[in-house]
Amino acid sequence: VVCVVQMEALKKAPVAVFSNFDKERFLQEIYPLRKPALLKGIHLGTCTSKWTVDYLSTSGGSQEVKVHVASVPQMDFINKNFIYRTLPFDVFVKRAAETAHVEYFISEDEKYYLRSLGVDSRKDIADIRKQFPTLAEDINIPEFFGKDQFFSSVFRISSPGLQLWTHYDVMDNLLIQVRGRKRVVLFSPRDAPFLYLTGDKSEVLDVDTPDLEKYPQFAKAQGYECQLDPGDVLFIPALWFHNTVAKDFGVGVNVFWKQLPADCYDKTDIYGNKDPVAASRAMQILDRALKTLDELPDEYRDFYARRMVLRIQRKSYSNHK
Repeated sequence: VVCVVQMEALKKAPVAVFSNFDKERFLQEIYPLRKPALLKGIHLGTCTSKWTVDYLSTSGGSQEVKVHVASVPQMDFINKNFIYRTLPFDVFVKRAAETAHVEYFISEDEKYYLRSLGVDSRKDIADIRKQFPTLAEDINIPEFFGKDQFFSSVFRISSPGLQLWTHYDVMDNLLIQVRGRKRVVLFSPRDAPFLYLTGDKSEVLDVDTPDLEKYPQFAKAQGYECQLDPGDVLFIPALWFHNTVAKDFGVGVNVFWKQLPADCYDKTDIYGNKDPVAASRAMQILDRALKTLDELPDEYRDFYARRMVLRIQRKSYSNHK
């Protein structure tokens, strides 16, 4: 029976693919659906041909970058199965492209991952134009949003085989794949009850053969899957969970933008993953309400907790599919 359930859990629907479109068609036909979309045929500039390992090493320079290093390909942010290390950018790029290392921190087959940060990582937002200006000249970022909506452009480089944990972001974003192939599995925000969340991250690392004894509800989650080839762009709407695997040495850029009014977002958020101000406030109120329920005996606490859930469902759940 467990095998049957596991096979069911593996079924994933394809992400819709679009080509031959412009900003107007994106905003009128694709964006309003609020679903992931694989966008092909966008002119991204010379980056798709120029960004080789040698070119990146030379043009990116020797500035120091903070990178994730893991002894296993499946990175787990909740349990932190990786370490942070600092390397010159040119050294990092060459190491990330290797499958076996002569110089290493943990093991000769360790994996590397760069998520670029601001100049001051405590207060500055990532912007490839500021941190890597020479490389930024090579990439044409699709302008599917207003200039005043721009939040960040994050430079990402991954070792072959690296898998990143399933998580959501609170802003819309375009994942631009420049080098290598990347597999992406996504889940709707409505599947949040089945993803065993800790904050904005899922505890389920293996989205293909999950441990359904430990995570039985995960079998109810509907996954959507696509492969990004060099030159492809994936639109990931806010709140959609996503999990990525670099099939090759991977280089890409994530562009995030604010689709809500600016004052909806936490002004201290430099990563684009803090919940909107009103959502954070609501969560705090809920925590206080739950603490108040603890004053009741079990039977009453259970009854009134169920009433609260029903009230939330009736008042706040959307009827949209």
